Amino acid sequence: MSETVTLEIKDHIAHLTLNRPEKMNAVTEELIADLLAGVAEIKASSARVVLLAGAGKAFCAGLDTANFQRFLSEDLDKLVMERTHGDGNAFQAFSLALHDLPIPVIAAIQGPCFGAGMQLAIAADIRVAGPEAQFSIMEMKWGLVPDMGGMVLFPRVLRSDVLRLLTFTNEVLPAERALGFGLVTELAGEAHARALQIAEAIAGKSPSAMQAAKRLIGTAESSHDRAHILMEESREQRALIGSNHQMESVMAQMQKRAAVYE
Repeated sequence: MSETVTLEIKDHIAHLTLNRPEKMNAVTEELIADLLAGVAEIKASSARVVLLAGAGKAFCAGLDTANFQRFLSEDLDKLVMERTHGDGNAFQAFSLALHDLPIPVIAAIQGPCFGAGMQLAIAADIRVAGPEAQFSIMEMKWGLVPDMGGMVLFPRVLRSDVLRLLTFTNEVLPAERALGFGLVTELAGEAHARALQIAEAIAGKSPSAMQAAKRLIGTAESSHDRAHILMEESREQRALIGSNHQMESVMAQMQKRAAVYE
């Protein structure tokens, strides 16, 4: 992998880090490609949880403005309109590929989390922010709209009026206000340390139950059909009961030891 994104998988935790600290981890097409390669590697690995972070003092300051001039000379229909990654383009896959992982994703956020960075962070299942973190749906500042998967993901977290306020004004929110709006799960003095603590707890749980739980929550969030949700509850539970992972969970509790999942 290139130096714009680093990936280390250790103790079933995939440490995925944006690595352009000198540019506040601003997003380039190279970084997008490297992150997507990292997500593909995680998907094929034995990782049970992802810890997403940014190197240096920022999580991600948004799209690198050096891209703007080049975009003007590109074939925009090809760059933006062509569906190159499933139902979206590469910019949309930047966040949605992470969101679509079958395992939980924890984001540790420090400093600016703007624009493209905000759309990446919202893809995480859990977001832990440091007290100095700042958040903005920044695109309106540049006369643009969020177009990197944000409009799939923001409505799952934000009330409609809050989403409109933040999109229309590109207001920069301090961490405590972002917490109140639901952009942040919790605040921590050391965001990365707290995110790692959560990741370690998840990595120690039944992998099959954890993936089932993520699928089931996704179903509950996207379906208004009560009968469908109830059937999915039953289907996921039936597949878990008596499985090797479930039996190991029971035995570990009975024997007061850490579970070991094959």
